[in-house]
Amino acid sequence: MAAEPTVVPEDREIRLMTAMFASQKAGFAQHPMPGLDARRKDLDKLRQAIVSFKERLADALTEDFCGRSRHETHAELLAAVQGIRYARRHLRRWMRPSRRRAGLLLATTSCRVHYQPKGVVGVMVPFNYPLALSLGPMTCALAAGNRVMLRMSEATPNAGRVVREMMASVFDEDRVGVVLGQVGTSRAFSRLPFDHLLFTGSTEVGRHVMRAAADNLTPVTLELGGKSPTLIGEDVSITMAAERICFGKALNAGQTCVAPDYVLCPESRVDDFIRAFRGAFERMYPDLHRNDDYTSIISDDSFQRLRGYLDEARARGAEIVEVNPGGLEGPSPGSRKMPVYLVRNADPDLAMMREEIFGPILPVVGYQTLDEAIRYINERPKPLAINLFETDSSRCRRVLDGTHSGGVCINDAITHFIAEDLPFGGVGDSGMGHYHAREGFLTFSHHKAVLSRPRLNTAKVLYAPHGGWLQDLLYRLFLR
Repeated sequence: MAAEPTVVPEDREIRLMTAMFASQKAGFAQHPMPGLDARRKDLDKLRQAIVSFKERLADALTEDFCGRSRHETHAELLAAVQGIRYARRHLRRWMRPSRRRAGLLLATTSCRVHYQPKGVVGVMVPFNYPLALSLGPMTCALAAGNRVMLRMSEATPNAGRVVREMMASVFDEDRVGVVLGQVGTSRAFSRLPFDHLLFTGSTEVGRHVMRAAADNLTPVTLELGGKSPTLIGEDVSITMAAERICFGKALNAGQTCVAPDYVLCPESRVDDFIRAFRGAFERMYPDLHRNDDYTSIISDDSFQRLRGYLDEARARGAEIVEVNPGGLEGPSPGSRKMPVYLVRNADPDLAMMREEIFGPILPVVGYQTLDEAIRYINERPKPLAINLFETDSSRCRRVLDGTHSGGVCINDAITHFIAEDLPFGGVGDSGMGHYHAREGFLTFSHHKAVLSRPRLNTAKVLYAPHGGWLQDLLYRLFLR
């Protein structure tokens, strides 16, 4: 007999994933409508597990990134815990059926919308915020009464293993399961016939996920990236704007989907902005080389991609301003820390001006008029976020009405993502659908229309035989 082929870990992971999916489908079929107490209990277990594993999660991400700020990991977990508390507090109201109007022809009936769980929800998690972007969607899905499968990124294997252990400590696998593996596992995951699939990642990969989901008619929520602009107004404090933009760009070393991707600044204020940004960064990270508050780039490939952006820009005559307190020299052994680079006079056809940067590089584009800045934004794919620094209400309104984006953060950068009662989602190339807050509950719920008619039937006037005087009167009065 021929020896059986060796099963590679990826094959095993896919087999485990398939069995997990079948187990969750069977479990949901037995318990299709968890009550309020059961859902709150799930949320409580999730919160307790996060608190118990917070230091191990921080250790794992530090190892995955070869240097990740523990404060940023704790902030990620804090946002997740607050989201759980918010959902738990409002869940009774969210679950309550909503009353709707029936209309004149159905005058004696009552209409309601009941919110039912969809079933088994798949969540595909990116590397940059593997905790917030797994626990956040999971909170919404559990609040809606679903079962959840998390597909963790292959770029953060240590965090993935700890998340799997954390979930197993409080949930049976037929309720919440964690899938690891490599790229092949992700492809197989996206082809499963989920009742809903949420993907966070790049626009390019999002297209592949949507094609795979289409074969099963699986509804998808796509949280994608893109080039989120930051627009500085003519009269706003440049010191204030630079400090807040610096926070948003330096957080996670720019590896944030809503981070400022480029800055639109009045031409006459560009020099002032660069000076103010440099000062703000030096205050936040006074010694970049030995500063544990500043996160590294996730991989060698990402590091080289970012270096390639800079090399191309330099060769094409762009002015590159390195913001590097303490004199960090390239990636030191075991680390991929990268200074922040401000780029002036970058040609629009450079790679950094066409592709999402996702790192500590910030092009600064000068503009003359607000109409020119709005036109610059609208000539490009719709972004996930616009960070707008403006104190004049009429100019704010011109930007809000004249542009399209997933969200807008006024006089701040990126923080709308953690606002408890705001939905989060993209538009166009930056995604579709929402989660967070009540919108997340609604995303993972089926909205079942329920009409109830009493014994008195006012719609009988529409029954055959047709042509009676009451029917004719009805048409004359209302069909006009």
